[in-house]
Amino acid sequence: MLWPLSGLGIDALPVWIVAIVVVFEVGVRVAVLGIIPDNRRPNTAMAWLLAIFFLPVVALPLFVLLGRNQLSRRRQERQRRINETLLEATSQMDISDQLRDYDEQLGGTAALNRRLGAFPIQEGNHLTLIPGYRDFFTYIADEIDEAQDYVHVIFYIIGEDPEYAEVVLSALERAAARGVTIRLLYDHLGTMRVSGYRRLKRRLNAAHRKWPHFEWYRALPVRPLKRRFSRLDLRNHRKIVVVDGEVAFTGSANLIEPHYQRRSAVRINRRWVELNARVTGPAVTGLDIVFASDWYAEADENLGPKLMVDLEADEAAAGGALAQVVPSGPGFPQENNLRLFNDLIYQATDRIIVCTPYLVPDDSLLYALTNASLRGVDVVVMVSRKADQFTVQHAQQSYYEALLDSGVRILRYPAPDVLHSKFLIVDDDVAVLGSSNMDMRSFSLNLEVSLMVVGERNVSELYEIFAGYWEVSEELHLEDWSSRPWHVRYLDNVFRLTSALQ
Repeated sequence: MLWPLSGLGIDALPVWIVAIVVVFEVGVRVAVLGIIPDNRRPNTAMAWLLAIFFLPVVALPLFVLLGRNQLSRRRQERQRRINETLLEATSQMDISDQLRDYDEQLGGTAALNRRLGAFPIQEGNHLTLIPGYRDFFTYIADEIDEAQDYVHVIFYIIGEDPEYAEVVLSALERAAARGVTIRLLYDHLGTMRVSGYRRLKRRLNAAHRKWPHFEWYRALPVRPLKRRFSRLDLRNHRKIVVVDGEVAFTGSANLIEPHYQRRSAVRINRRWVELNARVTGPAVTGLDIVFASDWYAEADENLGPKLMVDLEADEAAAGGALAQVVPSGPGFPQENNLRLFNDLIYQATDRIIVCTPYLVPDDSLLYALTNASLRGVDVVVMVSRKADQFTVQHAQQSYYEALLDSGVRILRYPAPDVLHSKFLIVDDDVAVLGSSNMDMRSFSLNLEVSLMVVGERNVSELYEIFAGYWEVSEELHLEDWSSRPWHVRYLDNVFRLTSALQ
């Protein structure tokens, strides 16, 4: 006890001061016992309690700053209104007959997503998977060059480089020059950490001055002097591009060159490996509305009347793949993405493939994966051999032994690259891809968007991409992992605790 005064010669202090400090510390400890567990996972609550009990001077201020995984009341109210309007506007859209005939259980998953705030599942979607890094930006630029009305763009990170991001930024400027409305969002903290951030802002400001219809905002800005302050670790992690409401892009990539403009990555030749999709059909409407909800939160502008949306045409669409857009994040308190993943995993009968750069599951996801393996499902998890974040690397490693012991196969993509693709395949007919990782940050703290796709052709194409990753990866075996050095095991366990602090 008396952590604030340790080492400061408290024996020389008056007794009454020491008594006040003791009463204060005991009071804090008693108070947090009844405050912190409120509506939190037990492991998260325990991690915060341990931190406050052992390091109250550090942990208590951190809890005040970071302890609530909720957006501001203003943002929550706006998100609530958007959700209600969406559900009302699409209430007549029942589950697609194609899905009902296809699989009754998947119909239940689609209904679950709807109740949690997702869009209707509709057929008539066509997906082109884009595993090539440069190809993704070329696809986007080509569509922007055909834009007639508007282009909507949101990325967690936007860079300003002459070879990759330049392709898209130049296309946006060309579109603005011919009168197309450009609306661009980027996550404030995610982007401001990138080298060249000031140069990017100057470019965007210059574009707005030249073409007032080229508008841009920071998502979840941290600007306390202008009364725009968001909790630092609540971030907008979505990646969406929509052109004229006709074609959209989503996936794992940020708008930045493959070294993420990091000198350390260039030095060791580390590249990020991504997977994205070009989408046409009714799912474009869902992605456009997700963007519009983020725009409303930042710009205070309701884009509803300005979106090129035709719900009747979406409902009448036929053929192609079934797809459902599932937004998630602090504006959706039921953790939509986690519930979707768990629901699909429990339905699996043959195989489950998880590809994610960050695997830090909560208990529910860990049990879902291990239960599936124990009941005979072939469960394969692919991660990077070395993550780009030291703490995440050790936190996710702390779960490997439990996974391997239950029969889950773990594949590790070779270093120094970071396998940043994010998708889930269940059996031969359903997959989920998008911006969401398989970690507690993506489940609780980040604004994410996922696309559930039902259709053997798209799932087969996704598996082929996964097979390419598999060819260059190595499999981790239980006996080898169990014999790892003690100091590695120690770090794994320490950072497993910190991963729950949210």
